[in-house]
Amino acid sequence: MRRALDLLYLGSGLLAGFFLVAIAVLTAVQIVGREIGLPASSYDDFAGFSLAATSFLGLAWTFRANEHIRMTLLLHHVRGGPRRALELVSLASAAFMVGMFAWYACAMTLTSYQINDVSQGLVAVPLWIPQSGMALGLTILAIAIADDLVAALRGRTTSYDHAAAARPPAAPRFER
Repeated sequence: MRRALDLLYLGSGLLAGFFLVAIAVLTAVQIVGREIGLPASSYDDFAGFSLAATSFLGLAWTFRANEHIRMTLLLHHVRGGPRRALELVSLASAAFMVGMFAWYACAMTLTSYQINDVSQGLVAVPLWIPQSGMALGLTILAIAIADDLVAALRGRTTSYDHAAAARPPAAPRFER
């Protein structure tokens, strides 16, 4: 199970990278096309769809790598049982909120599919296609948070704590 989850998070991160490259390619093609006189129809729409996909599909990977902004000011000053309780409350509330966000994103995507909703650009794209990236990314993030919640409940190290411990210490900064 652990290997399957890690593969899911890695796949989500790789998909996010793919859509990031797609934005660069679409932008380059649009610029070159404009210079040689080719019409640039809906490139910005597809770049926007790719931006949404890369943003949401990258969430679980960055969460697991401890790259999300975390408000740990209070956690750094608390030790033992109170720290563990705060960590569990934080993970449980995050799992609930992201789970609800994922649920409604999936519902929106399904509704768009059922009513055949399309984009308003020159190229009419069924909206469930770009919305799928958001729904999938949020669902995988909810799984990642629940995964860390289970680890914390079992007394194991969370993924973000493991990633933070594996990172080399920052170089000291000297002020003049």
